[in-house]
Amino acid sequence: MKRRFAVVLPALVAVAASLPIALATTPASASASCGKTVADKDGGSWNKTADGANERSGSSTSCTVKGIAYNTQRLDYHCYTIAGDYTWTYLRNDSTGVTGWVRDDLLSDYGSLVYCGF
Repeated sequence: MKRRFAVVLPALVAVAASLPIALATTPASASASCGKTVADKDGGSWNKTADGANERSGSSTSCTVKGIAYNTQRLDYHCYTIAGDYTWTYLRNDSTGVTGWVRDDLLSDYGSLVYCGF
């Protein structure tokens, strides 16, 4: 089980008990194709970092690297998606202006908690 789900799961179970069955399911794997961009659904202002993580054009290591996020740079999370065995966060590097996808296990707090839903 990924850390993101291990941390969030107890809260989701409590919320899921009060939701209709259709809304209580975990998102299916929906990778972001190379070139995929998304609006800022997270809405929070973040001071989270990555230590030399590639910012890619999609949620796959086969997608082009658009930039690199370092631990001295401020990142603004937009949302996350699931691609195979990993979750990826779409973000804007406020220090460089570059937007891209970063695998969540490379982020200081494991990425956004808001699902992209595309």
